[in-house]
Amino acid sequence: MQSVAESLERLGDLARTPSVARLADAFQAAGHELALVGGPVRDALLGRAVHDLDFTTDARPDDIARVVAPIADAVWDVGRKYGTIGARLGDDTVEITTYRSDSYDGTTRKPEVEFGDTLEGDLMRRDFTVNALALRLPEVRLVDPSSGVEDLIAGVITTPSSPQISFGDDPLRMMRAARFTAQLGFTVDEATREAMSSMADRIEIVSAERVRDELSKLLMADEPRRGLELLVETGLADEVIPEIPALRLEADEHHHHKDVYQHSLTVLDQAIGYEKERHPGEAPDLVLRLAAILHDIGKPATRRFEPGGAVSFYHHDLVGAKLAKKRLTALRFDKSTIDSVARLIELHLRFFGYADAHWTDSAVRRYVRDAGPELERLHMLTRADVTTRNRRKADRLGFAYDDLETRIRELREQEEMDAVRPDLNGEQVMSILGIRPGRDVGQAMRFLLELRLDEGPLGEEEATRRLLTWWESR
Repeated sequence: MQSVAESLERLGDLARTPSVARLADAFQAAGHELALVGGPVRDALLGRAVHDLDFTTDARPDDIARVVAPIADAVWDVGRKYGTIGARLGDDTVEITTYRSDSYDGTTRKPEVEFGDTLEGDLMRRDFTVNALALRLPEVRLVDPSSGVEDLIAGVITTPSSPQISFGDDPLRMMRAARFTAQLGFTVDEATREAMSSMADRIEIVSAERVRDELSKLLMADEPRRGLELLVETGLADEVIPEIPALRLEADEHHHHKDVYQHSLTVLDQAIGYEKERHPGEAPDLVLRLAAILHDIGKPATRRFEPGGAVSFYHHDLVGAKLAKKRLTALRFDKSTIDSVARLIELHLRFFGYADAHWTDSAVRRYVRDAGPELERLHMLTRADVTTRNRRKADRLGFAYDDLETRIRELREQEEMDAVRPDLNGEQVMSILGIRPGRDVGQAMRFLLELRLDEGPLGEEEATRRLLTWWESR
């Protein structure tokens, strides 16, 4: 955390932001309180970039809309029932919410919405002390009823009220604790961790969509490993994505093999490194990160002990792809993400055949064709999957993949591999063979595609000759 003087200066700069100052003046003129709250205050104190501007006020939703309308470019309902109004002021999008003092019935995470009257009361119902911070405006006064600043300095995540009450009110907060360990690099205090462990099964009342969103935010942190380890250690992962803790395969003194769980975490770390190296400054790649942490989830189901003490995992790539598709579907991920992750897992072992034997141009073309739009992610995942401590082996695999990428680039330049198609189209095939649409046309097109992959571009005349020879041989 930055020095006290730097923190105060950052808070002052935040309060002087044009959109913040305009809102503060407008609410003061209307006789209402206003405070910046939560994330933006926390991030300013930590010296992190502030992206979202969230406010809280004693004004009710209708009053918020009336105060904001004259100074905003646009105003909309985010959730009037929950007291939140959204607005755009210049380049800033803001959300303003009425003080809340919600109550929960213990069977659902949806609260009975009750508006509150004080800022301090609103802050004490929030998830963690480091988020229960507010900056009163326009006077720029920090409000911290649960010693959140002390926890920021210590790098500790804990709850304003007892963790049993907080997580009982909203079990999703347990997953948010894991996410903040990844995003902020903080640790969860012992009492909070114990509550997460004892109450892990309460996450079942949270919708799959909310769990998915929280898991996605965790994975897109700079260092998601810490958060994932916390989910596994507390048992939360057993409830929301059990395939990850299942990677902790038992080993005995006679059967030695890699720790698949730790290996998968390392693959995730390394995939993120390749992602940042190849696409610096771009948004995190959720598909790549999901594929990295899930790429070996087929191993527990396919593990076999072989004679001599060896361990095999035959077809764990195919089994893992099916398991990933099933789990991500249950978590309500979109079809595109599910298909991409499953395809990467299915193909993640393909390269290792290249390292053991020289591939023909035909094999390289098939590798590119099968990867399709996932080729670059497959490059990164396959490189990340090399976690051996044997430097000679790691170098051999690295050099082999360098060679494969070079050959792909060269073939692309020669043949425009991104658009590998037969030399003849369906209309031409039907005209040459004198046939109508049907199964024969499909078989002919597959024959021509195999020719194209095996031998590269043939040209229309040679493709026609080969097609006729194939047709006659049938």
